[in-house]
Amino acid sequence: MEAEPLKTTAENIADALREEILRGRLKSEQGLRQSKLANRFGVSTIPVREALVHLNTEGLVDFHPNRGAFVAPLSTAELREIYALRGVLEPYALTQAMSRLSDEHIERCEQVLKAMDAEQDNYRWSVLNWEFHATQYSAAEMPRLSRMIRDLHIHVIRYIMHNIPDPHEIEMRSNHRAEHHAILDACRGRDAEIGVILLQRHLNTSLEVLTRFAAI
Repeated sequence: MEAEPLKTTAENIADALREEILRGRLKSEQGLRQSKLANRFGVSTIPVREALVHLNTEGLVDFHPNRGAFVAPLSTAELREIYALRGVLEPYALTQAMSRLSDEHIERCEQVLKAMDAEQDNYRWSVLNWEFHATQYSAAEMPRLSRMIRDLHIHVIRYIMHNIPDPHEIEMRSNHRAEHHAILDACRGRDAEIGVILLQRHLNTSLEVLTRFAAI
């Protein structure tokens, strides 16, 4: 297996800042001074600037003329837009993937669901949630589509962290676990029609839970 390329300094800084934004440690509309971040990471402002530009392309950081970089704001309107896009892209991805799902894909999904049941940290639970869905979509072998969906999931993690701090509350307030297992059952049977119906229902439930408990 080919080793993954080493990340650049800017990529490592972007990873660290992304997690802090998603976890809510860097708050909505909080200023991000490049000089301060450079001192913190022990680097020049050049890789910091590169990291912020990358996060800007993901929609997590905004640049304001003559003011600098800020954490992007949260809004119910954005959350609804994210789920409107998910509702178009993810059923298509699952449809394209379904006939190509291997036993290895199914086994990995099972492992991820077990890990989610045991996970106490909401951020890691949310990352596993993405991995569950991403494992299925990867079978479609459509990397551009997968990247688009991943970017949407990054924002979903932020809203989960902001609205529902405990992963077990997500299950208490919805049927996430049962819905995940139902989707996986459809994948075992390679039933695209049922899988898409269950996925769309799952997305609707997720949006309802996040908007119902929004504190934006």
